[in-house]
Amino acid sequence: MEKVNINEKLAQFSDHWNPRIAGELNGQHVKLVKFQGEFVWHQHEDEDEMFYVLKGEFDMEFRDKTVTLRENEFLIVPRGVEHRPVAKEEVSVMLFEPASTLNTGNTRGELTRDQLEKL
Repeated sequence: MEKVNINEKLAQFSDHWNPRIAGELNGQHVKLVKFQGEFVWHQHEDEDEMFYVLKGEFDMEFRDKTVTLRENEFLIVPRGVEHRPVAKEEVSVMLFEPASTLNTGNTRGELTRDQLEKL
């Protein structure tokens, strides 16, 4: 049992769209990620995802609307809902999701991360 300093963990990396595991509980991962620009449209058939903004802001695009998230706000994307995160400037986000969650869901490509680094 050790406390986690989020700022220290975020300082350990600078690349985008490459989530890191900062903690694990009950089959869930607590992940930290930085991103900027547009991600790929995707969905997760079996997992819900929670996006919590630590620093900056981003838009979560859905096919029928866009939700803007700012610091200290979070959004839960239900399983099966197609979505795409987009950030005009760099944003730091904490993700809560099942350990089985693939970052690109049903869409595989250059941004897919099969193995995540633990911080």
